[in-house]
Amino acid sequence: MKKLILASSSPRRAELLKQIGLNFEIMVGNVDETPLPGLSPPDLVEYLAEKKATAVAVELNDGIVIAADTVVVWQGQVLGKPRSEDEAFAILSRLQGSVHEVFTGVALINARSGQVLVGHEKTRVFFRAIGEEEICRYVVSGEPLDKAGAYGVQGLAAIFIERLEGCYTNVVGLPLTRLSQMLKEFGFNVL
Repeated sequence: MKKLILASSSPRRAELLKQIGLNFEIMVGNVDETPLPGLSPPDLVEYLAEKKATAVAVELNDGIVIAADTVVVWQGQVLGKPRSEDEAFAILSRLQGSVHEVFTGVALINARSGQVLVGHEKTRVFFRAIGEEEICRYVVSGEPLDKAGAYGVQGLAAIFIERLEGCYTNVVGLPLTRLSQMLKEFGFNVL
């Protein structure tokens, strides 16, 4: 069986890989995640995922490197991770009562052969209307501060989401269906 390397420090991505029974190592490269101007959200997440995977793959002789990058897009605007509670409040105030999209780029690199495979997933997320007081209580919980779009679908913010169109694990940060199909192209079967 081929060795898998997750090029991410995200505990959520690690949990998702464990959920489907994969054994893997974690190795994170030093990557500048500054977005290139003019890229569409799908192109941006694919570019950053491949950049993260490459940074790790160049350090290895063997194994399949898995990397991902997730962005939240509201009315054409890419929303990153909030840098403060005030910024988290502002982001959530925009998202409440509306629909936004979550894009995750996934990149696989075979460290031995150099083979690269990159793709992305898109999910539409419908937030219910949320009052300022409820947003404040959520922000104070600390949960939104390390997450794209200032929320975690798998945590407290689940109470804000009326419905999803698309892949749930994509919103968590790693679309497992797409990943398993990509791994199959590398000769690695999850089941």
